[in-house]
Amino acid sequence: MTRNNRWSSVLQAVGLIFALVGPAWAQTKTLRIATGEYPPYATATRTDQGIALSIVRRAFELAGYKVEFTFLPWSRALAQTRLGQWDATAAWGNNPQRNAPFWLSDNVVSEKWVFVYRRALNFNWSTLADLKPYRLAMIQDYTYTPELWAMAQAGEFKMNKLPNESTALKMLLLERVDVAPMEQNVACDLLQANFGDADAAKLGVAPKLMTESFTTHVLLPRAMPESAARWSDFNAGLKQLKATPEYAHLLAQIRCPSGWGSR
Repeated sequence: MTRNNRWSSVLQAVGLIFALVGPAWAQTKTLRIATGEYPPYATATRTDQGIALSIVRRAFELAGYKVEFTFLPWSRALAQTRLGQWDATAAWGNNPQRNAPFWLSDNVVSEKWVFVYRRALNFNWSTLADLKPYRLAMIQDYTYTPELWAMAQAGEFKMNKLPNESTALKMLLLERVDVAPMEQNVACDLLQANFGDADAAKLGVAPKLMTESFTTHVLLPRAMPESAARWSDFNAGLKQLKATPEYAHLLAQIRCPSGWGSR
């Protein structure tokens, strides 16, 4: 075979490869998703950008998409996505009052919401009315439950609005608040990263969950015509991911510090 013939064969082979994989590349869509800081589920401080965002990324990848996350204040991420400035926002609790402008995905992660308290209080609760004697730390943009927010907004609790959970934990240790509704893995992650075992041992978590079902979701704006198809594709990719060991592995990354009274 002559040199020219060899090059011709190589070029034909390369052309065949591009013909086969080129359409798949051309169909790959990069989605711009707005999110916020909520470690360990969503955070710019981790290489994987958090557990929930890893699941969102993999589910979209399985459906043929690439994902780029941009971190914003949560309220801005929601407002701008509603207007169609972002392809989606993730991950949010299920709030029917907020969902109307969005396609709501299937459940990404089920969170464990608990009441964290100082052990010296010997706190326990059965109904939300049991919280009335205590000073609560609550984060402005969080979902919690409709019942908890309704009572808080009605002034039935002594509520302190704080910017984040780290501040809530500090306020608990300083005895400036008594109880903080918080996702258990978030509390464990913060205690491991920012507090010593002695501080962690001063805090406990009430055995009763705030709610037995706290699901989280990707929100896709109805203002964008493409959202319906992307919603369907994401749900299909998420279902596929949950059927593999990878999903369980992604969830099993949090360890509570020694001295922390887990449920």
